[in-house]
Amino acid sequence: MIKSETVLAAAAAACAAFFLTVPAMAYSAKVRNACAGDYQNFCAQYAPNSTELRRCFESNRKGLTRTCVTALVDAGEVPAKYRKKK
Repeated sequence: MIKSETVLAAAAAACAAFFLTVPAMAYSAKVRNACAGDYQNFCAQYAPNSTELRRCFESNRKGLTRTCVTALVDAGEVPAKYRKKK
């Protein structure tokens, strides 16, 4: 009985850790929609909402569409200085 309680406690802790970290990393639906094409063009090899994806977007920011950059700025994901001047 103690073994199953230990497994249950570990599973509960893992679930809590997952739910506490995911919202902080998750892009909003607006950002996901606005950046879907950029994701496919530049960063499809990375899992959605991963640290690697954020780094990929950062390293490709000059190639991102205006729509994606605007959504990222509006969501507070990147500073307003990232908006393209065209």
